[in-house]
Amino acid sequence: QLQLVESGGGLVQPGGSLTLSCAASGFTLDKYAIGWFRQAPGKEREWVSCISDSGAGTTYADSVKGRFTISRDNAKNTAYLQMNSLKPEDTAIYVCAPVCSLLTMSEDYWGQGTQVTVSS
Repeated sequence: QLQLVESGGGLVQPGGSLTLSCAASGFTLDKYAIGWFRQAPGKEREWVSCISDSGAGTTYADSVKGRFTISRDNAKNTAYLQMNSLKPEDTAIYVCAPVCSLLTMSEDYWGQGTQVTVSS
């Protein structure tokens, strides 16, 4: 399994911003598209965003479109998720994976993640 480590989560007030990082370990990230996913307590898992291997293509869930920006720096072997105008409903554990669909995502990638809490 390709190893990815998420970081950058935390507690932020509504309307605030956070940037999540997804660092690859032991492999070269530039051969893979990267997806961000999240799961809030008591809710189903949700795909958030995806970026192509080159970074030229990006897609977003309607719930985050216009507020979140996905990017990558292949030289640093890292992908990012810039989150602006955060809402309480964005509270969740965020994970990244080298796929862009929940259907093809290994259960193993839900083992870590980074917690984002949006609260006043």
